[in-house]
Formats: sequence, C-alpha cells, structure tokens
Amino acid sequence: MVRHLARLEDYETRGKYDGLEYKVVCQVLNAANFGVPQRRERVFIVGFRSDTNISWHFPKSTHSQDALLWRQWRTAEYWERHQVAKKSRPEGGRGLARALRLIEPPKSAPWQTVRDAIHDLPDPELESEKARHLNDHHFQARARSYPGHTGSPLDEAAKTLKAGVHGVPGGENMLRRPDGSIRYFTVRESARLQTFPDQMVFHGSWTETMRQLRNAVPVKLACVVAKSVKNKLDAVGE
Repeated sequence: MVRHLARLEDYETRGKYDGLEYKVVCQVLNAANFGVPQRRERVFIVGFRSDTNISWHFPKSTHSQDALLWRQWRTAEYWERHQVAKKSRPEGGRGLARALRLIEPPKSAPWQTVRDAIHDLPDPELESEKARHLNDHHFQARARSYPGHTGSPLDEAAKTLKAGVHGVPGGENMLRRPDGSIRYFTVRESARLQTFPDQMVFHGSWTETMRQLRNAVPVKLACVVAKSVKNKLDAVGE
C-alpha cells in the first residue's frame, strides 16, 4: 500500500506516464433506484488498475418509481400496509395517471417513501413527549416553504436533502403532510432518509449536524457500489 501510494505521488509530481494507469468509469446514480427513500443523484467514479485486467460495470437499479405507483394506485397495497384510510390518501394526480398507463406490474421493487422511512417514529411536533426520549429526534420550529421548494411529500421518495437549513435550501429539508402542513425533518429522520443506522448518534449543533448529514452519500447506495467492487476484486483474487 505504501509503495503504491509512492508511485501515485511520483506520477503526479513528475507529470508523465510511468506505467501506472487506471481504467475509470463514471455514472450518475439515483439513490432512490437502489432502495434509498430519497431522490438523490450523485456522480460515482470507479477506477481499477489497468494491470488487473478487470472488466466491471455499475450495479443495475433494483427499485423503481413505477413499482411504487403500481402498489399505490393499482393494487392499493401500499396504503393498506400503512393502514391509510381512503379518505386520508392524497389525490393521485400525475402519479395515478402514470400508474394507469402501466400494462403489467413492474418486476423491480418499489421506491421507498418518506412514510416508509419514518412511519415508526413519533411525530416530534404532535407527540413531543414520546419524541424527546429518542436520540436526535427533536422538533425544530419556524419551517417555511418557498416557491418551488415546498418540502417532501410523505408518500413519495424524499427530494434531495440540501446542506443548508434555512432559506431555500431549508425548504427542501421539510416534510409535507397530505393536509399541506409542513415541518423540518429532525436529525433522526434525515439520518433515516440517508439510510444511516439508528444506533448512530450525532454530535454538534442542529445546524452543523444537518449539514454533515446532507453532504453525505446515502449509506445504502455507497454499500451497493462498494460491495460490487469488492466482489469483483475477490473474484479476481481467487
């Protein structure tokens, strides 16, 4: 490892090729397509040393929006699983129209929604007594929406969480309930949307913790890519 690092540094400082080369591939991945309850697109760059002769490609998507819409508007399985009565369900809108155009159920798993991610957590605003006993699950007041930045609907994959917590960025870091009311996501809810485990405790002010969380790569997506790379390297080493 030390020798390899030295070769990299030597190559960078000399600025000329000395037999060290990588085969690099890059791709934009949407976290929602891999089971993360958030529509978060990020560029991933993966490189293998050319002398390994490895052929590799990015993992295929496992989840889809169409599969979610099918379970919401064609079979109602989603609403029944969450025990949401018909009168409490949001209007289908474009999602219903898209679901009706589907001829058969998609083979992929459904996108995970905000409700899927946080359904077992008490509402920090309405159930503050229960919420205060949970780590990093405290209500933050003064949430405001802005034109085009109105928060994430409860029954959709969350919008991309932003590093800012106030102003327009903060407008993307909110939950929008079916009745139109809004509130900020708590640290714990944001961690769920980034697929961090519940046993992870965060330190620092609310603003700083939220900035760190929202700059992070979703754990589940990083794991999918890393495992694929590991499996390829293990196969070559056998």
